[in-house]
Amino acid sequence: MSFKKETPLANAVFWAAGKGNLALLQLLLNSGRVDADCRDSNGTTALMVASYNGHSDCCKELIMQGADINYQRETGSTALFFASQAGHSDIVKLLFEFGASTEFQTKDGGTALTVACQHGHSKVVDTLLKNGANVHDLLHDGATPLFLAAQEGHVNVIRQLLSSGAKVNQQREDGTAPLWMAAQMGQSEVVKVLLLRGADRDADRQDGSTALFKAAFKGHNDVIEELLKFSPTLGLLKNGSTVLHAAVMGGNLKTVSLLLGANADPTLPNKSNELPADLTKSGRILQALHPKLWNANSL
Repeated sequence: MSFKKETPLANAVFWAAGKGNLALLQLLLNSGRVDADCRDSNGTTALMVASYNGHSDCCKELIMQGADINYQRETGSTALFFASQAGHSDIVKLLFEFGASTEFQTKDGGTALTVACQHGHSKVVDTLLKNGANVHDLLHDGATPLFLAAQEGHVNVIRQLLSSGAKVNQQREDGTAPLWMAAQMGQSEVVKVLLLRGADRDADRQDGSTALFKAAFKGHNDVIEELLKFSPTLGLLKNGSTVLHAAVMGGNLKTVSLLLGANADPTLPNKSNELPADLTKSGRILQALHPKLWNANSL
């Protein structure tokens, strides 16, 4: 985190809080010449700085000297948000002891829980949930804590959220579900866990793509294997494209071979009457699709 420096004494308070220099912090606060709630022009407080940097003694000193524990800087972030973002579970617990609230949001709708899930801090997530954090928190784009954890591949956090009532198929506003995002990012273990907990393998986004199609386009074969273990059907996109079309468009030879082994039909056209082979100039992929039609001299 960064902050705009103000008065020399305030600067010294920020420095002491950031470095964990408790003796200097106490000296400055006890001088009566600087307030425990001194802020920079963005609204950053010394408590936020100490919380982010993991200095629990400084946090406690600032709180005992009257720092506003739930003060929000311009972005909406609080000390609890910064401690959660950095994964300092001891400070999160300390802040709760002195009345920290989980309800404050940043300008994009972020909360202490969403940021802890995004960064995979499972101990912090556990503490937040035990202290009233809402497992259904939403960013303004509709992303849930589960969505953010799935995107980043944090399996332990995903299990925590699902056990606390998170909705496995809840989509972002653009129709993207946690499973789709995990498939795109190549998070095979996350895909496995989500499927076991009831994720809809064939749910599509507003553009009509499914988790299987996205994994094929990206060439995430381990994800494809998990999706096919759950259901061997390959399906069609709304535009008539097959999963094989997606693999070819992504230029993924190994994925093409995997799908052919899973009985993908290379002769099925899309609605534009294009075969998978019509979408590539790669000789190796064409050879995999149509061995009998292979002609190196024609490429």
